[in-house]
Amino acid sequence: MNQSVAPNQRWYSITHETTYTYSDRVKSSFGRGFLTPRGFDGQDVLESSVTVDPSPADQSTGRDVYGNEDVFFHVTRDHEKLVVTARSLVCVDAPDPARIAGWNATGPWENARPRAWSSMLDVGRAMAVEFELDLVPPEITDDVREYAAVSFTPGRPLVDAVVDLTHRIFTDFTYKSGSTTVSTKVAEVLQARSGVCQDFARLALACLRSVGLAGRYVSGYLATQPPPGKERMIGVDATHAWAAVWLPGDTWLAFDPTNDQLVDERYTTVAWGRDYQDVPPLRGIIYTEADKSTISVSVDVEPLPTAPIRAV
Repeated sequence: MNQSVAPNQRWYSITHETTYTYSDRVKSSFGRGFLTPRGFDGQDVLESSVTVDPSPADQSTGRDVYGNEDVFFHVTRDHEKLVVTARSLVCVDAPDPARIAGWNATGPWENARPRAWSSMLDVGRAMAVEFELDLVPPEITDDVREYAAVSFTPGRPLVDAVVDLTHRIFTDFTYKSGSTTVSTKVAEVLQARSGVCQDFARLALACLRSVGLAGRYVSGYLATQPPPGKERMIGVDATHAWAAVWLPGDTWLAFDPTNDQLVDERYTTVAWGRDYQDVPPLRGIIYTEADKSTISVSVDVEPLPTAPIRAV
C-alpha cells in the first residue's frame, strides 16, 4: 500500500550498477565501496541492499570514521565479469528556508571558522576542525587563495560568499566529461578551467579551507528531469559530487558548483568525507593475468509518485 508524497518530500528508488569486464579470468577480487545512502535529519533510508555477482565468499558492512556505511566483499570464484548492484529506497525532505536566514549563515564568514569558536567545548566544532585542514599532498596554492579571495571579502555574510563562489565556479569552468581523473589536482583544474563535478567540489573545498572554513566532500545522486514532452530514460543518471560548509551551531550548508545552486530535495547523499579518496563508490584489488579491463556504470534515480508504507 502506498500514500501520496508530502509536498515537502521526494521519494526515490535508486539503482547503481557497476560492471567490470576483464580480458582474462580473475582468480580473486577484493572490493570496498560506499554505495548505501546514509540516514540523517532530512534524509530517511527505507531499504538498501548491495549484491555482487559472482557471489562473494565473504561480504560485510561497516561504518567508517565519518559514519558512512561501507561494504566489503571478497570473490574467490574465477570470473571474467564482476557486477556490483546497489539498490535503495530513500526519502529526502525539502530544506528548511531558515537554513540560510539564521545568524549562523548570514553572519560574517569569518565567524564561521571553527577555530574562531575555540573557547567553546563543542564536539561538533572540534570535529569540524579536521575538515578545515588541507589535504596531503597540499591542494591550497597561491592561485587557490587568490581565487577564493574574490568571494570571501572581509565581513561578507557567509551565505552570500558561498553562493558567489558557487556561481563563479559554474561560470568560470567548463563541464567536460573525461577531461580529468580521480588523481587530477585542484591546481590542474584551475589551470585548465574544465573538469567534472568532483573537480568543482574539490576546488570549492580548497577555497573554503584557504580562508579557514571547514568544508566536506559529499557524494551521492542528483535526480534529473527529462526535457518537456520527453519520456524519462532509465540508467542515464550518474553519481554526483558537491560540497558543504560548516556553520556555527554544528550545521552544514551544502552547495553544488556544477549546477550553480544550493542543495535541495533533488539530491540524495550517500557519503561524506574530506575528499573523494575518503568515499569512492568502489575500489579494490584483483589477482589476474588479464592485461585489459573495462568498467561501465549505470545509475537510475527514479522519483516515486507515491510514498511506500513502512512494514510494521
